[in-house]
Amino acid sequence: MHQTNTAPQITADYLAHTRQKRVMNMILLVVFVALLIGGFSTANARNAGGFWNGLPNVFDFPADVLSEAWERAHLLPGYFVKYLPSLIETVNIAGAATLIGALFAFFAALLATRGLAPAPWLVGPLRRLLDVLRAVPEIVVALVLIFLLGGGPVPAMIAIALHTVGALGKLFSEVNENASLKPVDGLASVGAGWLQRMILGVVPQVAPNYLSYTLLRFEVNIRASAILGFVGAGGIGYDLRNTMSWGQGKFDEAAAIFLLLFGTIIIVDQVSSHFRNRLTHGRAYKDKGAIL
Repeated sequence: MHQTNTAPQITADYLAHTRQKRVMNMILLVVFVALLIGGFSTANARNAGGFWNGLPNVFDFPADVLSEAWERAHLLPGYFVKYLPSLIETVNIAGAATLIGALFAFFAALLATRGLAPAPWLVGPLRRLLDVLRAVPEIVVALVLIFLLGGGPVPAMIAIALHTVGALGKLFSEVNENASLKPVDGLASVGAGWLQRMILGVVPQVAPNYLSYTLLRFEVNIRASAILGFVGAGGIGYDLRNTMSWGQGKFDEAAAIFLLLFGTIIIVDQVSSHFRNRLTHGRAYKDKGAIL
């Protein structure tokens, strides 16, 4: 008798909870749409000329670049050679920032992982520090460093490295939390120190994921390095800004830089994806993909 009385009550409570949830979702949707419309209206009012007035001209610039590049297509190989050193500088900035950031992220992640940190009180502050490094955009840090150090690749490398520490530190710590503690406990039982336990007990388990995330971050950092060139941080982005600022007569060079950067990102993405799949899935994944 008690069960028959309880079942309708559970059904009624569930329906009431569902209705309440739907009402809250509708309120949130209305608030989101209102904020979206308000933000767009404010931005449109402050935009020179207005968004809707400039919308018909949105394809004018790409059309000018493509038409000029088509007319001077025979000059593109020479431009590729001309801007190749700047492209190499961009890749070097990304590579150095990735290596430095991954190294610091490695130690920060071990110190910020619950159950692995030698001092548990360090976990909270280190995680907040990683959040701050990850939250501040590279371009903001680069602008401050350019003001302090002057233009060039060094501010870009430092800015990207700091952001990489925050991003990889979080990913590495999450990987560490999934590692088995049995090897760590075994090493501790024979008197191994904390660093020995980490190097011999944890790193062999998480190294493939560490390398996979580092390669993925390298792809992201190449794009970030190119973008930072627009604010005077060197690399091919700086040349792209100069050619685009010049206007007519330099659009063919801008197209060549776009093609160089686009091709580099595709090549790095494909090579990185191959090695990341091998690291995380092994040879079996490759054989399976070849069969499919």
